[in-house]
Amino acid sequence: MRVLVVGGGGREHALAWWLSTSPRVEEVLCAPGNGGTPGNRPVAADDVEGIVALARTEAVDLVVVGPEVPLVAGVVDALVAAGVATFGPTAACARLEGSKAFAKDAFTRWGIPTARSVTVRDVAAGRAALATFADPPVIKASGLAAGKGVVVAETVAEADEALVGMLEGGWFGDAGAEVVLEERLVGDEVSVLAVCSGTTYSFLPLARDHKRLLDGDRGPNTGGMGAFAPVADLADPAFHAEVGATVFEPTLRGLAAEGTPYLGVLYAGLMLTADGIRVLEFNCRFGDPETQVILPLVANDPVDLLEAAIEGRLADEPVRWTDQHAATVVLAADGYPASPRTGDAIEGLAAAAAAGCLVFHAGTVATADGPRTAGGRVLAVTAVGDDAAAALRLAYQGVAAISFPGAQHRSDIGRTA
Repeated sequence: MRVLVVGGGGREHALAWWLSTSPRVEEVLCAPGNGGTPGNRPVAADDVEGIVALARTEAVDLVVVGPEVPLVAGVVDALVAAGVATFGPTAACARLEGSKAFAKDAFTRWGIPTARSVTVRDVAAGRAALATFADPPVIKASGLAAGKGVVVAETVAEADEALVGMLEGGWFGDAGAEVVLEERLVGDEVSVLAVCSGTTYSFLPLARDHKRLLDGDRGPNTGGMGAFAPVADLADPAFHAEVGATVFEPTLRGLAAEGTPYLGVLYAGLMLTADGIRVLEFNCRFGDPETQVILPLVANDPVDLLEAAIEGRLADEPVRWTDQHAATVVLAADGYPASPRTGDAIEGLAAAAAAGCLVFHAGTVATADGPRTAGGRVLAVTAVGDDAAAALRLAYQGVAAISFPGAQHRSDIGRTA
């Protein structure tokens, strides 16, 4: 088989690596890929017509879509219409991530527990809604904002500033033309991912991400500085059963009943509050860097698993995973996340691989002199071990082998494990 991965980040490199482990796969292509991915083709991930043309020209047998932007733009719809087997949700389903306002309305329709919220489109309505919250609410741009469209306001003045900035100041462009004010919840946050096919779902190993830039969960939020899996304190089958019954089952039933059955990975961001599980948001794809620690633990042949989902046979080929542990540590560029430095040579990749690490590229570009930095999160160094401590030791051994000017990473990934 020839397989195409759409996207160019660390998640897509992990997907390309995973798919290449199947004996059924002859070649993996990536569009556009990065400095470490195989079979790169110069087609932007959000170029829907270009992706369809590439799949046809390259006689691709299966497409796996990584990022949210092409999903919301309808790349899956276009590929399926062209007769190309594709793993990922349609544009109608991807609205769960593409519009927080749509998602909150859907939660109400389907009886899914979530925080109280109000959706507004102008500052006057926003200020009226703001007055109805006892405590400052979280202010969210409704559209896609590359993970940056959320302001956790500490005061009413901060919430008001965010309203004005999004609705009138263009902070997040069109993504902020509609704003959701949401009750701030207190509790432990966790992300649960499942492969879904219609009303059938199968959980992937639970992973925990580290969002803050600096040790001790300090500094600005980032796309994720590392992760580990599984999360031992949430490995209880009763927890999975509760999440399935209260979140995944009503969501998948609701989508199917409305004529938009779901296919792909559904990623639920949950808050475990004193009053029970509450859904913060849905992502309609694999996470990053969660993918880099989840996929090395999956025991299925990747093509068998994805084909079963596409063909409605997921119940016969559920997700299986090993009893090992995985950890990934992100190496970020100097200046990340505000203004990452680029163009620096990267050394030590072969040494990290020789130590037994998987090194997934994200913000890199291939040059005649070797890979160079080309983004904020540059690499994710992943390792697998018999327990969490072994996986973390090996991942940090790989990190120590790699260097580029100004490289930064957290030294406390997985400490709670």
